[in-house]
Amino acid sequence: MESSLERLVRMLSGGFSNQDQAFENPPLYAHILVKFRPLAQLEPGSLLLEQSYAINPAAPYRIRVLRAERQAGQLIIHNQALIDDQRFWGAVDDPERRSQIQASDLRPLQGCAYLVQEESEGFIGEVEPGCRCLVERKGATSYLVSRLELNPTGMRTIDRGHDPQTHEHLWGSLAGPFEFARTDDYSNEIPSSWADQLGR
Repeated sequence: MESSLERLVRMLSGGFSNQDQAFENPPLYAHILVKFRPLAQLEPGSLLLEQSYAINPAAPYRIRVLRAERQAGQLIIHNQALIDDQRFWGAVDDPERRSQIQASDLRPLQGCAYLVQEESEGFIGEVEPGCRCLVERKGATSYLVSRLELNPTGMRTIDRGHDPQTHEHLWGSLAGPFEFARTDDYSNEIPSSWADQLGR
């Protein structure tokens, strides 16, 4: 029987697009592509994430390596930056470049892990509490409040930045979450060697 961790990694391993939402509400939502692909050479549960605007998919505005695991019964998605990440732009669609990503290229993002719960047919994840996931945007530092809802047909995400001192909302969706439909399934790329660790 598939464990919840195996199911989480399988459901994340795919491509997503909010094309319908963007075309219906062009002033409010840009057309965004999100892809997660397994990285077989790294620890079990490791996925390359690229988020890009559909008009320029070769230049992602966010590239990360995520690692899903279970700690003391809690599902967690660790968030890691890539050092000198421009080297790996487009790797999500380039197997050779993807295979070059090594553990030494990763930098953990402190305070930015997602705590994940099973929910109905999918999962809900939120950035860990503590206001420690700091991001630079437009020259200002803010902390990230983020939520991910994942289901078999797609996902919903909402990211907001807040001032670390006043907790004032600085940036992020005022119109509501981004609604992504699943466009690709990469779960067949999950290496069979991960089964023992993910199945616990």
